[in-house]
Amino acid sequence: MTGAFPSESATGAFSGKVGPGFPSENATEKNEPALAVAHLSHSFSGRRALDDVCFSVGSGGFTVLLGLNGAGKTTLISLVTGLYHAHGGSVRVFGHALREDPLRALAAMGVVFQQLTLDLDLTVRENLRYHASLHGLAKSLARERQAAELDRLEISDRADERVRVLSGGLRRRVEIARALLHRPRLLLLDEPTVGLDLSTRRAILAHVRKLCGDEGVSVLWATHLMDEVETGDHLVLLHRGAVAWDGPAGDLCAATGRPTVADAFMARTQA
Repeated sequence: MTGAFPSESATGAFSGKVGPGFPSENATEKNEPALAVAHLSHSFSGRRALDDVCFSVGSGGFTVLLGLNGAGKTTLISLVTGLYHAHGGSVRVFGHALREDPLRALAAMGVVFQQLTLDLDLTVRENLRYHASLHGLAKSLARERQAAELDRLEISDRADERVRVLSGGLRRRVEIARALLHRPRLLLLDEPTVGLDLSTRRAILAHVRKLCGDEGVSVLWATHLMDEVETGDHLVLLHRGAVAWDGPAGDLCAATGRPTVADAFMARTQA
């Protein structure tokens, strides 16, 4: 199993733009986007869930996948992470085709799914330890990284508590810490702030944005919450399974003549 993942450094904490512990790009990956989705289509029992979806996430960039509930965001994340096999189209991660080279493609990803995937009866530390073992991390390196991520997300004091007793916001922080243990270069988050209070939502979003700016992590942030979009963000607007906009969020406002992303979204999807 360990041979499927990029080699690991002995350094636990993030450092620099792409610090020790992050796999370096090889010649094949150097000029490739972090994620390239091309003509992706999928159906459930004859109902079209995604229709010819195309977009990319730039290396080190923050991309917002915005759409109402039922737009197809979770289906898209499921296809990109290999939970479903697409009926049409392709997914490439740093140039590695998910269908032909799934181990390399998946090894570059960290994922926070919409539904909680932590073991509620394990402690925070035990959940992280289990995830690290699945990625073949040496015990000493795993301990170092666990400590670094728990400290970064300000949950070190809850490390030995069972996940069951944690609030929704703390559980999300644990899931983000877990997703970063193996030092992925692409982080996918599906509705990570749903059901959380405003201050917790803002703190989690700010933390993930900082990963892009400080660590060079590429992010696809899927949400239906329009206040999480900034005008400078790369925005992919998904509506009824199809891409209704792909470009800077500010340009969508300009194109629709609307002052806010929420107003521009409504104008674009109701046209």
